[in-house]
Amino acid sequence: MREKTPFFANLKSDFASGLVVFLVALPLCLGIAMASGAPLFSGIISGIVGGIIVGYLSQSHVSVSGPAAGLTAIVLVALTDLGAFDIFLTAVVISGLIQLVLGFIQAGTISNYFPTNVIEGMLAGIGAIIFLKQIPKALGSDVEIGSGLAIFTDLFASFQDIRPGVIIVALVSLGILIAWDKIGALKRLKLIPGALVAVLTGTLLNEMFVLSGSSLAITENYMVNLPVPTTAEEFQGMISLPRFASVTNPDVWVAAITIAIVASIESLLNLEASVRLDPLKRYASANRELKAQGIGNVVCGLIGGLPLTTVIVRTSTNINAGSKSKASAIIHGMLLLVCVLTIPFLLNRIPLSTLAAVLLIIGYKLAKPATFRHFWSKGKYQFIPFLVTFGAVVFTDLLTGVALGMIISVIFILRGNIKRAYFFRKEEYESGDIIHMDLAQEVSFLNKAAIKLTLNHLPENSKIVIDASDTVYIAHDILDLIQEFKTVTAPEKGIEVVLTGFKDAYQLDNDEEISNHVSVEHDNVMSYRKNGSTSHKKVISELINDK
Repeated sequence: MREKTPFFANLKSDFASGLVVFLVALPLCLGIAMASGAPLFSGIISGIVGGIIVGYLSQSHVSVSGPAAGLTAIVLVALTDLGAFDIFLTAVVISGLIQLVLGFIQAGTISNYFPTNVIEGMLAGIGAIIFLKQIPKALGSDVEIGSGLAIFTDLFASFQDIRPGVIIVALVSLGILIAWDKIGALKRLKLIPGALVAVLTGTLLNEMFVLSGSSLAITENYMVNLPVPTTAEEFQGMISLPRFASVTNPDVWVAAITIAIVASIESLLNLEASVRLDPLKRYASANRELKAQGIGNVVCGLIGGLPLTTVIVRTSTNINAGSKSKASAIIHGMLLLVCVLTIPFLLNRIPLSTLAAVLLIIGYKLAKPATFRHFWSKGKYQFIPFLVTFGAVVFTDLLTGVALGMIISVIFILRGNIKRAYFFRKEEYESGDIIHMDLAQEVSFLNKAAIKLTLNHLPENSKIVIDASDTVYIAHDILDLIQEFKTVTAPEKGIEVVLTGFKDAYQLDNDEEISNHVSVEHDNVMSYRKNGSTSHKKVISELINDK
């Protein structure tokens, strides 16, 4: 067995990435609270709980939780219907308890059935939204980018209201971020994230404008705006407690159930997306994530925070900043806690435009043209669900986009099943130390959960042969899963993976020499079975569902 990695084994890189996430999360926490019609400090509380508590309880190595833009409309409506923030907090506590129940009844496994093209379409859509919404902030415009077709008119209007100082800070920050990624000499400075350098440079540049009395100086309306309590009473007044007497109010339960369902789906989607963004593709339990989110929302409701979810903006920022483990998420939460208590006046010197530059780069990376070309090259069955998901996320909302993408993916699968009749063969092998996994004729993304579970529970230092000789169709998701397991996960666990029978169209290389040996061994095993001896069995994985 491998020794467990110490929690702070990568403290240098995790602290740097946690600092960058903190700088990005701070204005987002405030902005989401403001857009939700809730007290500003409630967004900060949610960020702290999401970082420290959920970060510790979650199995994900790179995801970061906090108040989510996707819940803004739900929170705003709930606050209006319930009429008081303390009554709303009761709904948040109940929603967390519902999420805990969902985690214990293993409802998180639904995340295994989201196809890759839908997840990637969701990520690209979120990236486009991030990019578009940061343009006004980079220009110094007061325009807020709306939704639907209003995106285009709002975007045009934002260019009519610009401030030169804001633009200069944004351009300098963008230049640093691009150079940090592209120039070879800077790549060696991996312990210093480019986002951190960009934020510090942008802040210092504006301080120079201010000290010199330049007209380019950025005013406080376009800076981070954090509440600054001067007394213990003021700080105590920023914290709200739930009114549990309202638990009998039916509207509280409607709000709680709505928050629990939407927050759970968003968290599961973003968890699956974070695994795909993680360079090491490390496994994270969806059921454990639901439990962590549930506990986080219970705590948020008890101390006056907004409901939280796993958030892809913070997660992608965390990954791009070089995070190695969950310690970075916890560090970001600790920094939020310490800094809002001690130095909020210094944080309020950070221009929003330098943070906008960081988010512009993140948005571009999530929605870069190469992703569209990749799915175009995979054919219409991969590209159309991806494109529909992308468009619907940008012009409607996340859940609608994912739902439409899933519907189209299922239609394509059903159409493929009409053309190809299912035939599943079930056999047991007795093969010494080798574990056999035989693929059936038709392997769709609906089989993803069984395959992922089997691969993730293989014993260390074992050997597995994945045989696709009988297949006529394997979904792109399954091929990606097998390829990532072979190249990333298996070497970490000392597992030897042999691929055999994969067609050239699958773009997976067969291990010919070993495959020939396995084929002979398979014949010997079958002969051995025919002779009636079944003592000395080895555990064999058969991955396709019984039909």
